[in-house]
Amino acid sequence: MKNISESVKKTYGSLPEKALQIGEGNFLRAFFGTIVEQMNSRGLFNGSIVMTPPRRWENCAKLKTQDNIYTVLNRGVLNGRVIEQPQIVTSVSRCVDSVLDWEETKRVVCLEDLKVIVSNTTEAGIRYCKADSLDNIAAASYPAKLAALLYTRFKHFKGADKKLLILPTELIEQNGTELQECVLKYADDWRFGVDFASWVDRSCCFANTLVDKIVSGFPFEDYAKTAEKLGYDDPMLVACEPFLFWAIECPKPYRNLFPADKCGLDIVFCDDIKPYKKRKVRILNGAHTATVLAAFLCGYDTVGEMMSDKLFVKYIDRLVYEEIIPAANMDNSFLKSFAASVFDRFGNPYIKHKLLDISLNSVSKFNARCKGTLLDAIRLKIDCEITIFSLAALICFYDGTFQNGVYFGTRGGESEKYEIRDSAEVLRFMSDAWTGSNPVQKILSNKEFWEIDLSEIDGLEQKVSDRILNIKEKGMRRAIEILLDERND
Repeated sequence: MKNISESVKKTYGSLPEKALQIGEGNFLRAFFGTIVEQMNSRGLFNGSIVMTPPRRWENCAKLKTQDNIYTVLNRGVLNGRVIEQPQIVTSVSRCVDSVLDWEETKRVVCLEDLKVIVSNTTEAGIRYCKADSLDNIAAASYPAKLAALLYTRFKHFKGADKKLLILPTELIEQNGTELQECVLKYADDWRFGVDFASWVDRSCCFANTLVDKIVSGFPFEDYAKTAEKLGYDDPMLVACEPFLFWAIECPKPYRNLFPADKCGLDIVFCDDIKPYKKRKVRILNGAHTATVLAAFLCGYDTVGEMMSDKLFVKYIDRLVYEEIIPAANMDNSFLKSFAASVFDRFGNPYIKHKLLDISLNSVSKFNARCKGTLLDAIRLKIDCEITIFSLAALICFYDGTFQNGVYFGTRGGESEKYEIRDSAEVLRFMSDAWTGSNPVQKILSNKEFWEIDLSEIDGLEQKVSDRILNIKEKGMRRAIEILLDERND
């Protein structure tokens, strides 16, 4: 079978190099690559991407053998219909090894046409490390390298106002702000001077961003069939869901550098990213966290299995539309347009999300994703029985015993053991609570878990206890049926 480079014409790779992509992994190739490709197809960017890996060179070496062309396979559920749509990305001009060829990387950052630097170096990638050194920049962290690169650009243009839009996609709070703070710390350590710091503030926008797209990577299980359909071999193919969202918080003067909001994808520039963050955390992440433990204790192992059960579809539908959205107290159309996509995403048959994997660190996840809905609903006097039930399901899920240092729970009438994964402190506390006389009160009152004493909320402890009693005596499925029947009365 022919390689992709023998079968596909490279359309946009020779355009001026306007974007420097730090990170060659699956996420940025599926996310940023397709965005630039679509922008180029509409004449909005007219630029190509220079790709450089922050660490390993292997992916870039593979890309070079196929002329830096690759396929993104969007597959999943879109508007209730299963789709499988390949998109070829031809907008990568070349790959540069920032470890072995630092001088060439510096030349890239000094290009007159450069408008954008995008990164995905994992959550641990944006951090300040005092040990980083200019003398060994190849081994330094991404923020240290970025500081050195920006200083090179500053000197090359003699401090001229050559604007750059810097787009970190790392999943940390205030990713742009954090990255800028790291860069300025290195600038101070390395004595780049006040003129450089002023130039960074004047000419570089470190945008806070929120990305949302599930990228599953190379489809090992069915690649042979996929390649046959495509008609070519592509070892760098990356599969992902069709959904894509990107919110970019930056001042208006920088938005024209990268007008991605005009390319027909769900990309927005905004003055404040917080509403988008709240929407995602409460609806997508919150619905996940509030459902998966109950589904697991019902006997299901994947999100797909859960979504094939009408009982859980009804559970999630009511949770989202009757509790999460009203409690968020935001514009209804803003929330409902996003909520509609959640059901498509949960029902994606191509992504095998294991419920037990999602259960990792569920206590902190509930605190971050579901507690806000609970407290806001109570404050606004909105019925939130499903959210309360999800808290009861969490407490039941953590009912376990230690065996050889591993904390196990059981499901299916004690017939099947499962490992409960969380911090050692959480697991020890849960074990102690369940061997005590009032586990619900002890768990709800733990301020280390919830930041407040949930047992002080009038009636909450009794409601959670009643739901747990139903789950223990009647089983999870029957307890959910009772819960939803109550909502029909």
